[in-house]
Amino acid sequence: MPSSSEVTVVTPRLCFVGPMLGRHPGRVASQGETLAALFAQLATSSAVSPTVRAGRAAVDLFRWRDRIDVVVVMVFSGRAFAHADLASAVGRAIGKKVVLHLHGGNLPAFARRHPVWARRVLARADAVVAPSSYLARAFGAGGRPVTVIPNVLSLDAYDYLERGPVRPRLLWMRAFEPLYRPAMALDVLAGVRRSVPDARLTMAGPDGGMAGEIRRRAAAMGLGGGVDFPGVLDAGGKARAFADHDVLVSTSSVDNAPVTVLEAAASGVPVVAASVGGLPDLLTDGVDALLVADGDAGAMADAVVRLVGDAELVRRLSRNGRRLAERSDWSEVRPQWEALFAGVVARS
Repeated sequence: MPSSSEVTVVTPRLCFVGPMLGRHPGRVASQGETLAALFAQLATSSAVSPTVRAGRAAVDLFRWRDRIDVVVVMVFSGRAFAHADLASAVGRAIGKKVVLHLHGGNLPAFARRHPVWARRVLARADAVVAPSSYLARAFGAGGRPVTVIPNVLSLDAYDYLERGPVRPRLLWMRAFEPLYRPAMALDVLAGVRRSVPDARLTMAGPDGGMAGEIRRRAAAMGLGGGVDFPGVLDAGGKARAFADHDVLVSTSSVDNAPVTVLEAAASGVPVVAASVGGLPDLLTDGVDALLVADGDAGAMADAVVRLVGDAELVRRLSRNGRRLAERSDWSEVRPQWEALFAGVVARS
């Protein structure tokens, strides 16, 4: 008999289904794409067109049906929910176990608007996973168990630097879309500059239709020389951005467990965030981040100025942020997924 240390965990054959767009320029890799790569398993689809992506995923599932034990479906709100509906239905049709992986701060509101549709899709699942207790509460209220498994990082990709005294170098890293309120980041910079005139802001991320508007707004506010727009950053670009900046500002109106926040924490960058969605579950005010009221640019600016003047607070947030990120390291997250898959496969 092998000792317990010699027992090998066998991962069932998986197929991750969702927006696998990270290979395209200007697109960000999803957690499904990241997990598929880490597990070295099948993934579909990378088509940019949502319609083509949904169709290709359905075809791939049928084509790969003899190579799959478990279908892991990324579930987002809006039009993407229809893709999850189709993928979960196909997974069931080909006789496979189905795991639904919930994502996005808008998903609870979407499920409240479409309760019958949401229940129908959830009923197909052998297991439901969420990266935060925020989503777990929202979808577990009906008695359906939801397993919380954090979003995953590979910590060795992030160089940790404990911050002490910080410079007023702010980083905002999301898509230029209304949901993430990029204009609020400019208001925060303007507020910080009233106390710290040399404050600067970098706004990085894909253009969701607002990038031009935000550039014009920055110029009109007299901030043009103090705001950089590098576009979408690759892994190396992110590492440099975290090394070159001392505060991440999160202005989103809705959020869940954003990987950007975890990446900043892994790098030792203190986070100042609007207290929305799942962020109060992920972050603890004054311990590993500073949280401010939803939409309050003035309070966020004051929090940044507070960090500039309080090196001990910065050190505390930096150290505890790293500890928070360590819970998302692949070495910690992988056993949780393996245990879930083992339980799913074991159930008849």
